[in-house]
Amino acid sequence: MMKIASRRSRVMIALAAALVFAGSAAEARVGGGRGSFGSRGARTWSAPPSTNTAPGTASPIQRSQIPNQGPTLNRPGMPNPAAAQPRRFGFGTGLMAGLFGAGLLGMLMGHGFFGGLSGLGSVLGLLLQIGLVVFLVSLAMKWFRRRQQPAYAGPQGYERSMSDGAVPPAGRGGLGGLGGGLGAGLGSALGGLGQTRQQRPGVRDEIGIGEQDYAAFERTLSEVQDAYSRNDVAKLWTLATPEMAGYIQEELNDNASRGVVNTVSNVHLLQGDLAEAWREGSADYATVAMRYSLNDVTTDKATGRVVEGDPSRPVEASEVWTFRRDLGGSWKLSAIQQS
Repeated sequence: MMKIASRRSRVMIALAAALVFAGSAAEARVGGGRGSFGSRGARTWSAPPSTNTAPGTASPIQRSQIPNQGPTLNRPGMPNPAAAQPRRFGFGTGLMAGLFGAGLLGMLMGHGFFGGLSGLGSVLGLLLQIGLVVFLVSLAMKWFRRRQQPAYAGPQGYERSMSDGAVPPAGRGGLGGLGGGLGAGLGSALGGLGQTRQQRPGVRDEIGIGEQDYAAFERTLSEVQDAYSRNDVAKLWTLATPEMAGYIQEELNDNASRGVVNTVSNVHLLQGDLAEAWREGSADYATVAMRYSLNDVTTDKATGRVVEGDPSRPVEASEVWTFRRDLGGSWKLSAIQQS
């Protein structure tokens, strides 16, 4: 009986160890097993548009410092349906307004306030006065309403509203990837983020993402993974928003508590395209779908034994990253969603 119990104990210990290592392997690379987390401003709880790189729906945000206000959360610039509309009162509406107008007409003719009624001496005269006043007031109201209508925004406003789905701004050519370096490595077979944007006229680019922005997204992808592999917390806080840097630091702390080290190397962007870009106050946001390859290996810190992954075999990952840029600043990682 003691031998059986001893064997069962060893089996249970082995299973527990396998589960621990499996959990750490599932959390390999930045956010690999943490689901979707971070903030996308006012669009945190709305799904980003699908793209050629991520044709499906991105996983909803599971952890964020932005409170979830439910499905009634409006996007920037959208009117609040719950807001009460101001009630309009038209001058000259109703019978009382007609009577009041008739009195004014009587005063203008020198008969006093009620002269407009007694001067005509009949109900027909009263009705004629009322009709005349209502007609004049309605003309005046139409004139005032035309004066209150907003003026045409001009060619510049029209050009911006059409830039979401029409011809891209002049001088923005197709890219061989998120940045120029990717195009040199992959060629035109995969297509680039800039080219994809031109092929997808429905892309929601409200701020005009250019080549330098695409290059910054690609560079941040590699630098974040590199800093994560080196446990360089200080570097991570310069590449990501404070919220995201805190989440990534939690992952590093969990790895340390398990006694494992996750090393990510040879990060290469294979395909990427812009899902949407917008502005909120002084901050710009851009959500980009990216498919990239990498060597993802988890080792035991004490022995150096490989727990998960193959150093010689790259793997692929598809994720949706959102970047934030404050006024005068650089792009920083603000959210990761699994595709």
